[in-house]
Amino acid sequence: MSKIDSLFVTRLYRAALSGLGKTLDPDELEATCLSIADDDEAGQKWCEENDFPGYTSYASLDDLPWRFPIFKDLIEILDKHVAAFAQDLEFNLDNKPLKLDSLWINILPEGGIHTSHIHPHSVISGTTYVAMPKGASAIKFEDPRSAMMMAAPTRTSDARKEMRSFIYVAPEVSDILLWESWLRHEVPMNMAEQERISVSFNYSWG
Repeated sequence: MSKIDSLFVTRLYRAALSGLGKTLDPDELEATCLSIADDDEAGQKWCEENDFPGYTSYASLDDLPWRFPIFKDLIEILDKHVAAFAQDLEFNLDNKPLKLDSLWINILPEGGIHTSHIHPHSVISGTTYVAMPKGASAIKFEDPRSAMMMAAPTRTSDARKEMRSFIYVAPEVSDILLWESWLRHEVPMNMAEQERISVSFNYSWG
C-alpha cells in the first residue's frame, strides 16, 4: 500500500476582527482612512512619484495609533489574532512575543493593482479590510515553491486547493487575514467602481 504525506504546510489565518476583542465601527474606520488620505500630502507625493495607484500611508506615516484612537484600538485586537496565529504555527518565541513593526493604509481605486511582493524582515504579515465593494479584488497568494518548479507542468483546472499554484481569497469588511511574511502575494486589478480600502501590517520578533 502506498502512502502520500503533505509536507511543509503553508498556513493562512482568517477571522473576523471581533472574534478576539472589541468590535470596531467599520464606518468610522473607513472615514478615518479617507480623512488621512486627504490630508497626507507627503503620502500623496510619494504615491505620485512612485506610480502607486490610489493611496498608501506606508512611506509617510508611522504613528497612526498615536494620531487616531481607532488605530490604537485596532492594534490591541491585531495583537490577539497574531498571538493566536503564532501559537498555531508552533513558533518557539523564547518568551519574546511578536510585536507590531509597521501599519499602513491602502486605498486602491478602480483599475488599481498592487503587484506581487513579500514582506522582508518580518515574521507575520496581514491585512484587515475596511471597504470591499462588489467587484473589488480578492488577494492572490502564490505557491512558495514556484521558483523551484523549473520544468514542472501546470496544474489541472480542478486541482485540489492545496495543490494549486495560486489561491484567491475574497475577504469581507472587518475580516483579518494573516500569513507568514515570506509568502508572496498580490492584489489584482480592482474592477469595482468604488475604492478598495484596507489596513496592512507587519509583526517582527526579537
